[in-house]
Amino acid sequence: MINYLIRRLGTTLITVLVLSYTIFAIVQIPPGDAVDRQVRLRQTQGDVVTREEIETLRAQYGLDRPILVRYYQWIRGFLVGDLGRSTSGRRVNDLIAERLPQTVALAVAGLIITYAIGIPVGIYSATHQYSAGDYIANSISFIGMSVPGFLIGIILLYLFYKWFGLSIGGFFSVEYKSAPWSWARLQDLINHLWVPLFVVAVGSTGGLIRTMRATLLDELSKQYVMTARAKGVPMRKLLLKYPVRLALNPIIASIGHIFPYLLSGQVVIAIVLNLPVLGPLLNTALTNEDIALSSSILLIQSLLAVFGTVVSDVLLAVLDPRIRFERGAH
Repeated sequence: MINYLIRRLGTTLITVLVLSYTIFAIVQIPPGDAVDRQVRLRQTQGDVVTREEIETLRAQYGLDRPILVRYYQWIRGFLVGDLGRSTSGRRVNDLIAERLPQTVALAVAGLIITYAIGIPVGIYSATHQYSAGDYIANSISFIGMSVPGFLIGIILLYLFYKWFGLSIGGFFSVEYKSAPWSWARLQDLINHLWVPLFVVAVGSTGGLIRTMRATLLDELSKQYVMTARAKGVPMRKLLLKYPVRLALNPIIASIGHIFPYLLSGQVVIAIVLNLPVLGPLLNTALTNEDIALSSSILLIQSLLAVFGTVVSDVLLAVLDPRIRFERGAH
């Protein structure tokens, strides 16, 4: 396992390096840049922008240098914690620091809820195949997978405002947004938090239920389960010792893509619910052609996705003794 972790760390570093350059290059593929956008904006206001002013702006944002030089300066700053400046004039570090804690908290809480609901319901659905509970679980999971999350968010916003006169958008009520932390502010956060958690996690929970049900049904139909049952092994003891552990393999492997899915906050959902997370900020940065801000957000999300994949691989090795990462293992 130690040798595997060392090798995986090396491949992870190479992956991150390739990802960082790919992100930085792709962000600049669309025609135009932040300077062109500022020039167009000033021209629509009737200002006359000279070539000297344009060249000064390009030098200010570093756009007069080759892309490899700009990438080196950006990645070097990223490694030392200096992400540069946004086109708004603010430091990228400050803009991301304002939203990263809420983003990670929402993603981690959504991941916990997804697994805490999806795995037990999937197990129940598989062990009670074609029962009323199985049909209900399947119906709920199909609805969660098929109905867009932003539509569920709009419906909840409308119903809560119509029935209770409450605005459930954002993480805080208006009077608590800038207030210091207190018990009342914490209660207000909890009152607002369950709605975005429900909306963000509903789709991934539905998919997890279906995956858990399908994989566990496949394990329950295998010969070793039938043999153990014929020898009198209690179903509950057998279920938790072997079939569930093996059926969890694709569930654990899904951490690598479910976590970044939750981390992005699903940009449309975050905009609809007015959530101060990274998704809407990334959307604004891409719209404004803010290379430093958009590249930094995308790289942070990629790093967390790579981290989630490594964690899922290690958990798979611990969970399933059949999986060996060492060379020469069978």
